[in-house]
Amino acid sequence: MITSSDNKRIKNVISLLEKAKARREQDAFVIEGIKLFEEVPESRILEVFVAESYKGPRGKLDKLPSEVVKDDVFKKMTDTLAPQGVLAVVRREHYELKDLLNKGNAPCFLVLETIQDPGNLGTIMRTAEGAGVAGVLMSSDTVDIYNPKTVRSTMGSIFRVPFVYCDDLTASVEELKASGVECYAAHLKGEKSCYDYNYAKPTAFFIGNEGNGLSDKMAALADTYIRIPMEGKLESLNAGISAAILTYEAKRQRDRNIVGKS
Repeated sequence: MITSSDNKRIKNVISLLEKAKARREQDAFVIEGIKLFEEVPESRILEVFVAESYKGPRGKLDKLPSEVVKDDVFKKMTDTLAPQGVLAVVRREHYELKDLLNKGNAPCFLVLETIQDPGNLGTIMRTAEGAGVAGVLMSSDTVDIYNPKTVRSTMGSIFRVPFVYCDDLTASVEELKASGVECYAAHLKGEKSCYDYNYAKPTAFFIGNEGNGLSDKMAALADTYIRIPMEGKLESLNAGISAAILTYEAKRQRDRNIVGKS
């Protein structure tokens, strides 16, 4: 049993929780709670820590080696106010754009530019899984998907939805377009409703920064500007909400085999 917070393994977990640089250098991140632990592929689990007083479900805990940690020490190595008693260090996953492009005959993508809120990104990833999105492309300055708040917000989708951080998002979008993907940007200049287009073909939706929206450079790459209908004096919606509306409209069309207006 680990009884001291000075233990080097405990210090390393804290570093992985707090520092994106540590996560990059070690190619690892931390998950907390039995639900995420049960969902992560066993092949990616590097270390497992269990609080001394943990009495919850065992599941994979009985199949994998784990280290018991004194309760007061476990509290110091968690990012949550009410620790669930299970924590693991997990290997990060790596995808390439070509992996995403090989997802079915009519894949749907999300392209995220400079999303900054960890909870927003987590919600978008969770929504992407629910809507059947084939993959998520992100600008390199988008918040770290392995931030502990983002990981929790994905509710396990981080293990199932492919994603790529793009050093040159413009070049990646051009590659999407060269592969026959139609690109749409929710934009104030959009003349038609987002419900007036056909998303049953290969499709990508651009989602911009929470405060500033899409940059002019990014917006110019879209094939079509679309408008999300809104009442009142609103000009925009939360990034996660916009992603949900657009991707679920694409899912609705695909599920019902509806061909919209082009």
